[in-house]
Parts: sequence; C-alpha cells; structure tokens
Amino acid sequence: MKIRKNTDHTLIVENRPWFFAIMISVFILVFTGIGIGLLSSGELMGLVPLAVGLVMAPLFLYIFARRVQVVFYRPEGWVEIRRANLRGTSKIRYDIEEIQRAILESTQSDSSTLYRVTLMVEKGGVAGPVPLTQAYSNIGKHRQVTDAINAWLSA
Repeated sequence: MKIRKNTDHTLIVENRPWFFAIMISVFILVFTGIGIGLLSSGELMGLVPLAVGLVMAPLFLYIFARRVQVVFYRPEGWVEIRRANLRGTSKIRYDIEEIQRAILESTQSDSSTLYRVTLMVEKGGVAGPVPLTQAYSNIGKHRQVTDAINAWLSA
C-alpha cells in the first residue's frame, strides 16, 4: 500500500498489485508458448501447459488482481473503500466516526513476515476489523500507511 495524497482534508491510500499482475501475465505467456511449441512439434502433451496458460492463469488474474483505494474525506465526514478488478468495482462507505483506528496485521510465511493494513470499525455497536487488502504482502509501506491513517484520524 502507498499513500497517494495526504492533506488536512483528504487522505488517499491505495494498493495496485502491479507486480502480481505482471508475474501472472508472464506465467500466461510462458505456459502458452511452451504449449504451442510442444503442439507444433507433434506432442499432444502440449495441451496441458497450453490449458494452464490460457485457462488457469487468466482465472487467477481475474480473481486475485484487485486494486484497492481508500479515501478519507474530512469535509463530508466519510471514508470510502473502493475495490476494482476484472469483475467490476465496489464501494463501501463509513462515517469517519465509525473508524476507530488502523492496525497492522501480520502473519508468518516460510522465511518472512507478511503484512496488511486493517481498519477497526465500530458500526451500529458492532466492532470489527475491515482489512483493506484481501492478501498479506511484504511489498509496500504498510507501517507508514498505518501510521498515516492513525495520524490523520487523530488530527
């Protein structure tokens, strides 16, 4: 996640999974190329990597590559979480008063720690975490984003 704008009136943080999308695209090209190469040499086993390259990898891209933008807008008193992927867009809006704070969640991977920024929300007497991204990652400035959200909310 990155901070795109930080003023007294507006804070915008977003996550654009460029690295993930590029890696899946390379995966598509490589497996499709291997499949076509095998098929052109008469190997029917080329259908397997071709199917993976043309079906499975685009499906991963379709499901998992999603952009998240969170807009904190003080003049009108709202926070909006905007998500977009190949399936479409969605928006969830909260009143600023419903956002208690941001926390940094972490989980252990094989050899590293992965993070995600989560808002603690209290809506209608029900408190709970609202993760800003679906997945944990070690790419981005999660700590700085969490600190910026908390500083902006307390200002």
